[in-house]
Amino acid sequence: MDQQEIGNIVDWLVQQGLDGTDPAELLAGFCRRLRLLGIELEQAVTFIDTLHPVLESQGYFWDIAEEANAGRRDYLRLEATRYEQQWLDSPFHHLLENGLDEVRVLLSNYGNYTFPVLDDMREAGHTDYFVQLHRLGSTASIGEIDGLFSRWSTKRPGGFNEEDLVCLRRIVPAFALAVKSTALRQITGSLAEVYLGRDAARRVLKGRIERGKVDSIHAVLWFSDMRNYTSLSESVPGNELIAMLGDYAEAVISAVHGAGGDVLKLIGDGTLAIFNHADPQEAAAASLKAWHDLAERIDALNATRQAAGLATTTVHVGLHVGEVFYGNIGSDERLDFTVIGPAVNEASRIVAATRKVDRPLLISDDLFALLSGPESETFEDLGKFRLKGVTRKRRLHAPRRPQA
Repeated sequence: MDQQEIGNIVDWLVQQGLDGTDPAELLAGFCRRLRLLGIELEQAVTFIDTLHPVLESQGYFWDIAEEANAGRRDYLRLEATRYEQQWLDSPFHHLLENGLDEVRVLLSNYGNYTFPVLDDMREAGHTDYFVQLHRLGSTASIGEIDGLFSRWSTKRPGGFNEEDLVCLRRIVPAFALAVKSTALRQITGSLAEVYLGRDAARRVLKGRIERGKVDSIHAVLWFSDMRNYTSLSESVPGNELIAMLGDYAEAVISAVHGAGGDVLKLIGDGTLAIFNHADPQEAAAASLKAWHDLAERIDALNATRQAAGLATTTVHVGLHVGEVFYGNIGSDERLDFTVIGPAVNEASRIVAATRKVDRPLLISDDLFALLSGPESETFEDLGKFRLKGVTRKRRLHAPRRPQA
């Protein structure tokens, strides 16, 4: 096997890692190059853990029948129990538990191996099964991401030859490094979005990290909190309270994101979000779309929780619009990418006023002025209110109550 050709593939892998090529595209391109090198690959699979609140790991699958592409499968944390036995019976678990770097099984004779997948591979006509584990060093691992698994199979009579195996041992580590490079980039992005919010994460990852660097933006501000949270926190057991917070936060965040908003901060039972559309009227309409979506989600959530004998509540929302400073606030050691300004304070006071008038939604007169005629007609003027910390009284509006 030509060493120059092998070196060319390694060089290509290095460049793909530097470019951040998607792992599915990377796997498909790598397999095509291995076949051109003379290795008669039939299938290839690679798995890597991730650091995400929902995803536990990701798998990429390539088959000669669709050689131009590779498929991807996400493995959810909620599915971990469902797939536990499959994992325990897999050659990957065998590698990890026994401190091995590889396992090679000629499918004409399993030897001492009893992995259920071997029967499936042989029935599909495969003749050789080669599995590798590429471990990350202790300083290179993040969370549970401590290695990359891969498997390579062929239908060539007699399986892989020795030259094929030498080449795979030589070249697959470079492939693993390229996948790791891309995976860490994706993990960085997903973690930033989870903890900062989608828009804030995009800005930070583009280099907007200098303390005091802020933009003045005109945005619709959303403040929401759970009704009767203080009394609930005293009556609901701790573990149930955390689950309850999660249920209602999921409803709020999904509604805001679904309408094109960005959640910036979770404060106990409260949520701060912005709708930063180029057109203020679009931002106002989006915020009300989120509110209507949230109302439906809360109704469905409360029905589910009530059927399960769990405590229920609702979410109150205050909406306002105004100029705010958006960017990095804090010290050199701890920064927060958020919004500040009088308009933010007013939005927080508006949601506090919902409890006084027992209305689930209140909007400021400034936001009301942005609504279309049909939308504005669904609101009623509740008059002027004194908001804590706000000098002048503010006129507030609420959705009209259904006629009895």
